[in-house]
Amino acid sequence: MRRAFRFALAVLLLLTFSQTASRTVGAQASQTNPQDQPYAVEYYYKARWGYTDEFLRLFKKNHFPVLQKQIESGRILQVTAARPRYHSTEDGRWDYRVTIVFKNLAAAHDASGEDAIIKKLYPDQETFRKEEQRRFEILIAHWDVPLVNVALDR
Repeated sequence: MRRAFRFALAVLLLLTFSQTASRTVGAQASQTNPQDQPYAVEYYYKARWGYTDEFLRLFKKNHFPVLQKQIESGRILQVTAARPRYHSTEDGRWDYRVTIVFKNLAAAHDASGEDAIIKKLYPDQETFRKEEQRRFEILIAHWDVPLVNVALDR
């Protein structure tokens, strides 16, 4: 019973956070041209049991700096990460959710500058490729969820 309560509480908190984040992005978006609205995508990662720490270490070492450079360039507005406080059933389990808010839809689909950033940040490309390959070998599943704001007050 206690586990079910904690799980329900975690789901409620997650929904509350997601709705707050969507309202924040939506409020910013309603003041601009639809083409220039921020565009958010949630990336979910499910790692093999016992490998979540290694996955996060590799993500922070090799991918997060690339995202930070894209924040500096203006392509990305915000990057946040979360993990569930408690575990869920195996079929619904995910270990990390990374939410990226892009400047707009066009920016989300234009990754043309990413290779140059990677080459500049990681001159040892062979090590970088091996570590990125390992990061994805650890994963059982990975899925992307582009978000669409829903106006509930209309």
